[in-house]
Amino acid sequence: MKKYLHFSLLFFALLQTVTLIAQERYTVKSGDPNGISKWYMGRQIAHVMSHYGIEWLERKEREMEENTTQLLKNLAVQPGTVIADIGAGSGYHSTLLSKMVGNGKVYAVDVEREMIAYLKDRIKLEGYKNIIPVLSTEQKVSLPANSIDVMLLVDVYHEFSFPYEMTLSMLEALKPGGKLVLVEFRAEDPNVPIKTIHKMSEQQSVKEFKASGFLFEKNIGNLPWQHCLIFRKPKNK
Repeated sequence: MKKYLHFSLLFFALLQTVTLIAQERYTVKSGDPNGISKWYMGRQIAHVMSHYGIEWLERKEREMEENTTQLLKNLAVQPGTVIADIGAGSGYHSTLLSKMVGNGKVYAVDVEREMIAYLKDRIKLEGYKNIIPVLSTEQKVSLPANSIDVMLLVDVYHEFSFPYEMTLSMLEALKPGGKLVLVEFRAEDPNVPIKTIHKMSEQQSVKEFKASGFLFEKNIGNLPWQHCLIFRKPKNK
């Protein structure tokens, strides 16, 4: 009986420690009404765009505003690449990447069941064979360890409720030396017509990804409104 009591107390103490660390990592306070009352490393987290935003994701002006063609060139994806589109939403980028990877794979990852249902219908309707929808959680991308060559995150990371846990999960899923491409609207540029809470600076982005073990490689500054930040998983991990 004492033995079980000892283990119970030990488990409870460990649980309290984990909870305390999580509380110290995130701050709860008010801020921009377009965000949640949760802050990470000095940045307020934005509300998640739901499936009600599909029309905006698929807007005709997107190519002109974001130069998606150039972004895809920046990825330098080769046939046979295994790529994960994190926060895939309606599949705007996943469908384009599908044509680039050929016999490779595109994991279209999203946290919302309605988005996954929409993706499945789109894949069936448009006949894509290499796009695999994946329902993630708020803390895990739900992909196998060391399985992904390239990860793409377009205007989604700033909405993660658990950014630290998600970056750790993404780091685990990437192959050693694998590439993560973070695309976010530039907070440094007041002329970018996007709400402040939906922007990120290069400095803030690099600080957050380095905190979970990513290596910062470069910022490809050739998009109209967005940063295109390249990170790597260390080869020895």
